[in-house]
Amino acid sequence: MSIGSILYKFKEKYQHGLDTAYFRDHVRNKILDSKPITKTSDITCEIHVLTSARDWLNLLWALKSFYYFSQRSYALCIHDDGTLTEEHLKTLKYHFPNARIISRKEADAKVLVSLEVYPRCLEFRKTNHLSPKVFDFAAYLQSDRMLLLDSDILFFAPPTELLNRIENKDYQLNTLNADVASSYTVEPEVVKNHLGFDLAERVNSGLGLIHKRSLSFDWIEEFLGLPDIIGHFWRIEQTIYALCSSHFGVELLPPAYDVHLEGSINGSPCRHYVGQIRHLMYSEGIRHLVNSGFLKKISL
Repeated sequence: MSIGSILYKFKEKYQHGLDTAYFRDHVRNKILDSKPITKTSDITCEIHVLTSARDWLNLLWALKSFYYFSQRSYALCIHDDGTLTEEHLKTLKYHFPNARIISRKEADAKVLVSLEVYPRCLEFRKTNHLSPKVFDFAAYLQSDRMLLLDSDILFFAPPTELLNRIENKDYQLNTLNADVASSYTVEPEVVKNHLGFDLAERVNSGLGLIHKRSLSFDWIEEFLGLPDIIGHFWRIEQTIYALCSSHFGVELLPPAYDVHLEGSINGSPCRHYVGQIRHLMYSEGIRHLVNSGFLKKISL
C-alpha cells in the first residue's frame, strides 16, 4: 500500500476526531454484549427496518434503545438489502430471536411477482436499492400500523407522543418526523396540478407511524407517472412516503422529533443522525447512552 493510500485511510478514519473514531470503532461493538430482546410479539404495531452490511450494527443501537425507552414489545421485521452476510443474519437472529428477518432473495421472489401488474412500481423496485422500504415493508406488514424506523436513529427517553399516536385507535393519520427542509423529487405545484392534493412539507421517512392502507400500490403506480419523479436515489423513496401520507392524511411529529443538523440532543427523546451528521451518532449519541448507563442496564 502506498504512502498516499495510508494517509487517505488515516484521514478518512479520523476526519471527525479521535472521540468519534473511538466510539464508532470500539464502544459501538459493545452493543453485541447486550441481552437479546425476546418480547417482540405485540401486533398493535409492527416495526419495519431495512438494513445492510454497513448499517446493521447501528441498527442494533436503534432498536435496543427504542425497546428500552419505549418499554413496548412491538413485533419486528428486519429486511436485508442483499448485503448482509450469514454472520450478520445470525447475530441479528440472536439479538431478536422472535423477529422476522427477510432475506433479499426471499423478498425478490415475493415482491417482484406482486408488482407485475404495476409496471412503474416493478421497474422502480428493480432499480432503486431503497425501494424495499416502500414495497417490501408493505408486502410483509402484518399489522394495520407500522413503525417506520431507520438505523441511524437513537432514543434517549420515552418517545411519548409517538407512542400515543401509535396506540390511539382513533388516530387515523400518518405521522412522521420533520426534515430540515422538504427534500423531494417533485415540486408541490406538480403534485397539485397532476394529482389534485397538497404535498405536505418536510416529511422525513426515517421515523413515523404509517397506516397499512396508505401504502397503496395503485396510488404509487400513479405517483410514479409524475414528470421527472425518478430523481435522487434516496429522495424518491422519501417522496413516495410523503405522497402516500399526504393523500391519506398526515401530520408531523412535534418539533422534539425534528431532524436538526445543529445543536445537541437537548432533551429530545431521539435524534435522527442523517448522513451529514452521522459522525455525531457515535461521538454524541452513543456517548450519551453509555454515560447514562444504558449499556450496563441492557447487558447480560
